[in-house]
Amino acid sequence: MLQEVAVIHATLPIRAPVPAIVNDHNRLRLFSGSANVPLSMEVARYLGLDLGPMVRKRFADGELYIQIQESIRGCDVYLIQPSCHPVNDNLMELLIMIDACRRASARQITAVIPYYGYARADRKTAGRESITAKLVANLITEAGASRILAMDLHSAQIQGYFDIPFDHVYSLPVILDYLTSKNLSDIVVVSPDVGGVARARAFAKKLNDAPLAIIDKRRQAHNVAEVLNIIGDVKDKTAVLVDDIIDTAGTICKGGRLLREQGARQVYACATHAVFSPPAIERLSNGIFEEVIVTNTIPFNEEKNFPQLRVLSVANLLGETICRIHEDTSVSSMFR
Repeated sequence: MLQEVAVIHATLPIRAPVPAIVNDHNRLRLFSGSANVPLSMEVARYLGLDLGPMVRKRFADGELYIQIQESIRGCDVYLIQPSCHPVNDNLMELLIMIDACRRASARQITAVIPYYGYARADRKTAGRESITAKLVANLITEAGASRILAMDLHSAQIQGYFDIPFDHVYSLPVILDYLTSKNLSDIVVVSPDVGGVARARAFAKKLNDAPLAIIDKRRQAHNVAEVLNIIGDVKDKTAVLVDDIIDTAGTICKGGRLLREQGARQVYACATHAVFSPPAIERLSNGIFEEVIVTNTIPFNEEKNFPQLRVLSVANLLGETICRIHEDTSVSSMFR
């Protein structure tokens, strides 16, 4: 059973929904794929809506069947479906949902993708490789999506792979709200690699201009990284490691261990997307971190739980973004 792990709902500095606008049932429709139904239900609750009725089943040969069970002609449809594990099944389900809505004459189809799978395959690093993130963008566009809403892309350039409007939102307010409530002192924000410096710098700026440190690492192969050195002062400080994805947790655990060796008093790990591929749980629960703070863009079950885990909900943030898109008001102003 999904969503057995306790989810913390941060108090975000965003307004409450306006039912007279959000409940415009002549236009706004919200549907959920099977990838993360609990998150979709939370988003619907924030908007004051019910998830639209839909039939989803598999045939004996594994093919997927989807039917929208209400009229959406002329409606603005929002389809919530992260392309997490099993990524290919969830991606195909999203494509079929988009196609069904397009053929049902929806006015606008927004694919809400809290976690964008294949985002790390965003460029060629060797000969004869696929840029799969671009391929996925082509598939979603060709299926009939007219807009994309995604959260914390691994690479911001993925927005440019789409020739349709793209709203890129961040979990930063949710994680910051939680950390602020803990009243931590002597914080230093740490980027796990040079590529994440911009993300860590933005995070540090919001944490009262906290100092920044960088872990210098060299990646030897896929899912294999060697941590070399820390650039910056972490001795006797509370180190907050900030990343977008925790997959096998090799990089972030090596970084956390090095921070301890360099004299950090406490070490917290923060990430938006908790992929948690084996052996991530064993690595993260071995006592390196005071807490591992993630969000619910990817669903959780009890098998992924461990004492240091803290799961924050991004449902209100996504719901507010949907509301603003529907009302044609600013999305970026939420993050200023």
